[in-house]
Amino acid sequence: MKKALLATSVASALAIGGLTATTLPDRLNAQEQQPGATGLTKPQVEAIVRDYLLANPELLLEVQSALEAKMRTEQAAASRQAISEAAEQIFNNANDGVIGNPQGDVTIVEFFDYNCGYCKRALSDMEALIASDKNLRFVLKEFPILGPESHQAHVVSVAFRKLVPEKYAEYHRRLLGTEGRANEETAIKLALELGADEAALRQEMKDPEIEKMFGETYELANRLQISGTPAYVVGNEIISGALGHDHLSEKIAAARQ
Repeated sequence: MKKALLATSVASALAIGGLTATTLPDRLNAQEQQPGATGLTKPQVEAIVRDYLLANPELLLEVQSALEAKMRTEQAAASRQAISEAAEQIFNNANDGVIGNPQGDVTIVEFFDYNCGYCKRALSDMEALIASDKNLRFVLKEFPILGPESHQAHVVSVAFRKLVPEKYAEYHRRLLGTEGRANEETAIKLALELGADEAALRQEMKDPEIEKMFGETYELANRLQISGTPAYVVGNEIISGALGHDHLSEKIAAARQ
């Protein structure tokens, strides 16, 4: 990665002088063939560029910093566009679970996996935000990406939510907060503890719409360039990772403004 950034920085530094990785060889070849035009041959120009960069290595750091800032700006713009184009699917998909105030003035969307350690760690952030902000709508995207056991647990979760929607918030908190890996067995056991009928639950788990829903979520994550959990969408921003209560609070406040 560092080598790639360094190479890109060198290319950017050359570009300051109107050169690129493509045009530089042509420019130097022309100078080698007609040294009288500039008074310098190709080897001389190469030596000058090399010596200058070695004598001023901080230039590469400046260029790299500017390049990274430009990439962040471009990525943010791309994220805003992707969110705008898929806003209805992101914020108002009827297949998603909703915790907090269903009529809240700000919505935060979380892509999560029941076996994601960072999601487990971020559970307290969600609970604190909902407890302190009565106008917060929290949408949960079932995003099983950590193996077959995760997939099984999420199938049970979706089936439970369809059968006992009024207890989904409690179910989500308890399953995500469970020590060890969540799987079909642990997910079903919890569902039964919270009042689900086992026969009805197992029948609901066979619904092909569940797999279709997962597929749509995977496709949406690809569009948003989300590849890990937890990942959040707040307003027109995508936030990757468990960055904590304060960071999310700032993003929620910004979305309100």
